[in-house]
Amino acid sequence: MATGTRTITVTVDSVEYTDPVEPRMLLVQYLREVLGKTGTAIGCDTTNCGACTVLFDGYGIKSCTMLAVEADGHEITTIEGLTPDEGLHPLQESFNACHGLQCGFCTPGMIMQSASLLAENPHPSDTEIRAGLEGNLCRCTGYQNIVAAVRTAAEEGVPR
Repeated sequence: MATGTRTITVTVDSVEYTDPVEPRMLLVQYLREVLGKTGTAIGCDTTNCGACTVLFDGYGIKSCTMLAVEADGHEITTIEGLTPDEGLHPLQESFNACHGLQCGFCTPGMIMQSASLLAENPHPSDTEIRAGLEGNLCRCTGYQNIVAAVRTAAEEGVPR
């Protein structure tokens, strides 16, 4: 092990990984650069946009706000882990059907935060959806179709 590194063990998308990491490495960097989970986007580096949102022990977090060493012993789900082997996750289907995406850059983070929201509140109102997605920014859609996509997924019963 290189000097100054710590070994972490994390479960990412149902697979356990053990890797040496520098103590200052961000979780988003670990996911992208070490594990190749490039669906987790780096958007702003300031925790403002939410493009890097993943599920951490089932709750949506911005992975640019956490050090990889803090994830030691925890479970992380990325957009790659949310997507089934065949087809799309119901949230992905509803974002597509409701035109809840345009350029797609924010979409993985929006979907991951939506999954977290629906796990806590399976039948949110539009106001609750907007509040639940408050920390995730989209510069293309105007949010109306994103809210419709989350509402549609909720109505269809997103699996937990």
